[in-house]
Parts: sequence; C-alpha cells; structure tokens
Amino acid sequence: MAEMILSRRTTLLHVLICFVVLSGCQSSWQIEVKNAQTGIPSPCAQIEAHIDMRDRIETLRAIAQAFDLGCYETVVTYGTQAQTDYRYKTFSVLKETSNIFLPDGTFVDYVLESYERGFLSVLLAASYYHLDNPEAAKVELRRLDHEIFTPLYNYGEDPVNLLFSAVLWEVLHEPEEARVDWNLLKEQDDLEGEIRTFARQRLVRMNGSEDISGKWTIAALGNFPDIDWDVRFVKGDSGYFSVKPRQSFQAPCASESGIRISTASWFDKIAVRHSYSYHPLLHVQSWLRLPVGVVYSITTFASGAGIAVGGCFLDAAGNGNGSLCELAIIGGVALIQQSPKVLHFMLRPDLRHWDNVPASFVFTTAPNLMDEPCFTSVPKQEQGNVTTFLRQVVEPN
Repeated sequence: MAEMILSRRTTLLHVLICFVVLSGCQSSWQIEVKNAQTGIPSPCAQIEAHIDMRDRIETLRAIAQAFDLGCYETVVTYGTQAQTDYRYKTFSVLKETSNIFLPDGTFVDYVLESYERGFLSVLLAASYYHLDNPEAAKVELRRLDHEIFTPLYNYGEDPVNLLFSAVLWEVLHEPEEARVDWNLLKEQDDLEGEIRTFARQRLVRMNGSEDISGKWTIAALGNFPDIDWDVRFVKGDSGYFSVKPRQSFQAPCASESGIRISTASWFDKIAVRHSYSYHPLLHVQSWLRLPVGVVYSITTFASGAGIAVGGCFLDAAGNGNGSLCELAIIGGVALIQQSPKVLHFMLRPDLRHWDNVPASFVFTTAPNLMDEPCFTSVPKQEQGNVTTFLRQVVEPN
C-alpha cells in the first residue's frame, strides 16, 4: 500500500513538473511572439521598409545610411540591385524631347555618375569584408577597377575610389593588386602632390624588405556640401552654368602613417555635367532649353503687362473709380516680377547626386585616429562628425 501511494505521488509530481515546464515554455513563447508583434523594428528593418527602388536618390541615401549603421546585408541586397538598375542610360525620344521644354531631369531617370558607381562598389566590398566574405569583397574590387576605367555614358578616373581600392586590396592581403593602384595614384598628374607623394612612398616601402602589413583604419569626415548654381556665359563648350559648393573642402594631407583626401573630385564631376566633352546630350539640351526659357519668361512678363493695361482700360471704359485699375496694376506687376524666376526655374540644371556621402576620408595605419596627424589637423568641430568606415585592430608589437 505504501509503495502504491509513493508511486502515485511520484507520478503526480512528474505530471506537475511537466505542466510547469510546458507552461513556462508556452509563456516564454507567448512573450517572444508578443515582442515580435509589438516590438519596435530594428534600424535595418526600418531602412528596408522605406526603400523604394523607383526613387533612385532616396535609395542611394538609404544604402549609405545602412552602411553607417552596420546593416551590411541590407547594403548587399539593395546595393547589388542598384548597380544593375541605375548603371545604364536608357534613351527615350519622348522623355528627351520633353526635357527641353521643362526643367532638366523632370522626366529623365537619374543615372549613377562614374564616381557613384565606384563608391557603390566600395560600399559593397567593405560590406562583404565586414560579413567575413573576403572572396566576394575581391569580386567587388575587381568590379571597381572596371568602373574606374569603363567608357560608359559618364566616365573618368577618380582618385578617391582608386585610393579605396589600393587600401582595401592591402586589407584583403593582396599586395600585388594594391601595388597597381598605388602606382596609378602616383602617376596622376592632376592629383595633389601630397597624395602622389604618399603613394610613391607606399610603393617604395612595398618594394623594399620592410614589413608594411599595418592594419588600416578608414574614417569618413563631414558631409558632402550643398550646391549653388548660377548662369554664367563663359565658354560655349562647357555650358553656361557656374556650379560651386556652399562649403569648402578640406585640403589634402599626408603623413608617415596616413592620408586625408576630400571628395572634391566628386563635386567636379557634378560641376562639368553639362559640358560638351563630358555629356554632349545634356550640353545640347541645355542650349535648346535657353530660348524656351526666355520665351516662357517673356510670356510671363507680357501677361503681367497685359493684365495691368487691360484692367486700367476696362476701368476707364466703365467709368470706374480707379480701384479696378489699381488692382490690375498690382496683379500685373506681381506677375511681371515672376518672369526672372520663371527663367531661372526653366534653366535649372539637373544637379541630382548621391548627397549623403562624406566630404573627406582619412586612411591611416596609426593605432588610433588621435595618433594620425591628418585627423588631428582637422578642426575640432569637424572631428565630432566622424564615422568609422573600416577598422582593423592594430596588433601590439
């Protein structure tokens, strides 16, 4: 009897334990489901939720923001799609013709500039590196080499992306590939002397017996400046636009351990976008748009004058007290004053660009950014606006 009672108690205890465990598991599962349903989405999920590939500039902004937040899988997913969708110029007779009678870029899809295609490859290569996929990173760097020299709709070498290529090849332990890019930087005559000197010294150290397997840190500084433009008839083959940055770029810098380079070369590509030698189609369209804009402006002026004169004529014909004439003059003058704005609006160039990119980059092998002279020479207020693009821990000697 005692054994039977003990057996029943043991069975009851087992059932109770199972019930408690299952209840606990169920409660935990319910909490997880509840958190998943009511919890705040992660920053990466928030970025992805707002990406619309049809809005090209906003998509590029989202990709840059995702990289800054460490959402490397998001960068890979949408960056590779942007590489394909935004790379080539598609010509439409209707769109290109309409582009003459409306402000530039109203109906025309934005196409990545050459430096933007290169920087997108840089972001993808760095993202693959952070995701511990060096082979995919090397594929993107080879694509970057192609982007720098390919003669597409927009084209041209870019020292910033070339410097990225050299450093990232070193990070991926491919010194021979890096040597090619350092040599190209050294040979660019239009590049600042500090940059060429650093590239030359890097090659000397690579060719010598010295071990230069230092760990690189790449930091992004500041924000790409806003753009001002005006009409300036200087040279016919370069268009009639004067394009300038609202804020100046940092001067180049080189030290024993690192280098600072601005993205002024990226701005220069935007400034010459309507040059005949760079974009013949945009150049021709801008000149065809000029008389159209003048006609629109004259029509606005004439309409304002007609309102003023016509209102006063009607007031006099109807033996009015002058109130109609006064109102017509006020309205007519207001419309006349809009005629220069109509011309300015019509002649507005297409200056769309990937605008949330850095104003400069610092590349250093120093153990800490504060040990890099090209970083500490930046004004204090700008040192606070820094993002670590890539960091390899420097191993102690």
